[in-house]
Amino acid sequence: MRNKLLISALSVLVLMICSHSSLQAQSGTSSLGVGLIIGEPSGVSIKKWFNNRIAVDVGAAWSLAQNEALHLHSNLLLHDALDNTPKLSFYYGIGGRIIFSDTPKVGARIPLGLTYLFENIPFDLFVEAAPILDLTPDISLSGNGGFGFRYYF
Repeated sequence: MRNKLLISALSVLVLMICSHSSLQAQSGTSSLGVGLIIGEPSGVSIKKWFNNRIAVDVGAAWSLAQNEALHLHSNLLLHDALDNTPKLSFYYGIGGRIIFSDTPKVGARIPLGLTYLFENIPFDLFVEAAPILDLTPDISLSGNGGFGFRYYF
């Protein structure tokens, strides 16, 4: 079961990267960012922009708290630019996460954050907090949070 979930998650990631190549060739813009998130958990962060307001992110990270485990998450994100600084946006969304450990968990996440997109370089900085409702094996509340950066190509 755990291997099937991991293979499925990696397949989705590969499809996102492949679809980005054809979209980028058509639009001529950088819309796929890859970077790091540092916090709980820490790991790789990938973000795909569909327009100036809607994006999807994917994270593959390792938790060092409680029982060490691999976390995979993905979210649909909506961005609202702040009036005085259009490159700074508040974002919110909904998504899910899977924890691969001795006791696997599946849950829903509601990420809230700020992101700053640099004007002259393909780079962003972000900070995020995400309340989580774990649905398996038991219903419980938890959360993730961190800060990070991504390079767009």
